[in-house]
Amino acid sequence: MRPSKRHEILNAATRVVQREGVTTLTYESVAAEAGMTKGGLLYHFPSREELLLGLHRHVAEQWERSLEAQAGGTAQELSRDERFQAFVRLSQNPERAELLLMLEASEDPVANAAWDEVYARWAPQPPEGAEAPDDDAAEAAAVQRFIARLAADGLWFYEALSTEGLSPAMRERVTEEIIALAQRASDSTTQRASESAAQPASGASARPADAAE
Repeated sequence: MRPSKRHEILNAATRVVQREGVTTLTYESVAAEAGMTKGGLLYHFPSREELLLGLHRHVAEQWERSLEAQAGGTAQELSRDERFQAFVRLSQNPERAELLLMLEASEDPVANAAWDEVYARWAPQPPEGAEAPDDDAAEAAAVQRFIARLAADGLWFYEALSTEGLSPAMRERVTEEIIALAQRASDSTTQRASESAAQPASGASARPADAAE
């Protein structure tokens, strides 16, 4: 299917940011990249602010499509561990446009919301006592998962900013270690749940003896 003019504009704007940075994003630069007139851009995006917000949403949506392709399903169809594994593995191939737009969005709550929504679906969030605040073990597992997310973010930034990058073998090893860190947190949670289910209710073990008397 032929992409709409709006998508053509946003794809062109992405290429401009990828190549030259966010500050070079103008009607003139995008029009030249898209092979359109400035008037054609103004019809779809009456202001630069609307163009930039549309670009944030467009690139964030593409990022989520890449996560779905990596994972083999949507966030709703996958387990927490499956979502995070895709998140970590995609950190090996950062796009410069994503990095630049995320940094730019940090000062704009509306633009940042487009990225935060994707993060919320695919990556562990800061615990802040939200998961079982009265359960120290559950909170420790949540913190461990969040540490793994921070490690994945660090890998993504390193790969985006480093002039040398990691060797494929080292990149794969780091990726597997990050995934294993989160998996250990999930395993400990599952083990605690199994042990809790196996424990008899209070006083249950005494009833057979009482009945025998």
